[in-house]
Amino acid sequence: MPISKDITSVLPYLRRFSRALNGSQDSGDAYLTATLEYLLANPKAFSRDLPPHLALYRLYLEVWSATNVGDPILDGDASAYDRHLAALSPRTRQAFLLKTVEGFCVPEIGSVMGLDSSRVLALLSRGARDIAQELAAKILIIEDEPIIAMDLETIVEDLGHHVVGVARAQRQAIVLAAERKPELIMADIQLADGSSGLDAVNDILKGASKPVVFITAHPGIYLSTSASRPGPAFLLRKPFNPASVRAAVSQALFFDRRARPAA
Repeated sequence: MPISKDITSVLPYLRRFSRALNGSQDSGDAYLTATLEYLLANPKAFSRDLPPHLALYRLYLEVWSATNVGDPILDGDASAYDRHLAALSPRTRQAFLLKTVEGFCVPEIGSVMGLDSSRVLALLSRGARDIAQELAAKILIIEDEPIIAMDLETIVEDLGHHVVGVARAQRQAIVLAAERKPELIMADIQLADGSSGLDAVNDILKGASKPVVFITAHPGIYLSTSASRPGPAFLLRKPFNPASVRAAVSQALFFDRRARPAA
């Protein structure tokens, strides 16, 4: 199969990663172009031993490491979060973004970066520690099943976030949000009392935009109500994988922090 068919669908995601790694879209696109030019001249550099998306990210980082000459050059309107991210060492920044933005697991990050899992975990731990203050958030959980709510609370608090409340119904969620000003909302869609987590989120977002992660056994309800659903939002299906929850929360907060104007 031609390499172009392997990588075409990956390019938008690699462009996003390149932008985050380099601090500006212009710089990110320059490195992406350099990678594609190198691939065109050296097709054997594309590893067939890896899944295509991992092979392309690996080649990108090889080109980036060979040509990178200094710290990221940030856009003039770069957020405080972008500036904090730029202060991380290159390898820590790479691992952190592969995990947080791209949602790669530790073995995948190891394949892309050419590192063993213990080294990847050390880099991720360092990145999380160094950027925890910027990424930590107040979270409201809207979930009517107590065990699931407890699991979600444990997952996000292990990431360094603070759960400001757990609501079991739409009205309670709206009241808690008004009182406690969450920075991210995690919500089921169909609640036990017949009320709607989707409607609760829409009401809460009338006051201010916030990132949202929906976790539901009924994704069709969300997907079929495009006129009333908030965006952008992440959608996970129950039963959920804790790693998917961690990735969705981190990604939602990453893009929210980057969207904020610089202080």
